[in-house]
Amino acid sequence: MLGRVSCTPEAEALIAQLKAQHGEVMFHQSGGCCDGSAPMLFPRHEFPLGPSDVKLGEIGGVPFYMSESQFSYWEHTHLIIDVVKGNGGMFSLERPTGLRFLTRSRLYSDNEFSTLPPIERVTA
Repeated sequence: MLGRVSCTPEAEALIAQLKAQHGEVMFHQSGGCCDGSAPMLFPRHEFPLGPSDVKLGEIGGVPFYMSESQFSYWEHTHLIIDVVKGNGGMFSLERPTGLRFLTRSRLYSDNEFSTLPPIERVTA
């Protein structure tokens, strides 16, 4: 079954490395502000989720969230998390590695969109 988010093998390898180093982690797709719009990796229990966040799925065994308002713009796209050289978000765990996570996307076909699982809303 097609999900809402996936990752490249390179991203999966970096996720595994960072999980081994930091323990349980989670992604939150930043909506802008200081670090622009980027997938940010945080220690799982150090990033406060709220009722305005939704879970899109998991990649590399790590949950992936974004705000519901941002999701309304992205709901017709499949997010593909990749890794490129460069500095990650100021607060994201990959920053010291010299790599950064990057969100690529593609539009779903009508058939794909009709078969997507529902998003999970975060409960406070």
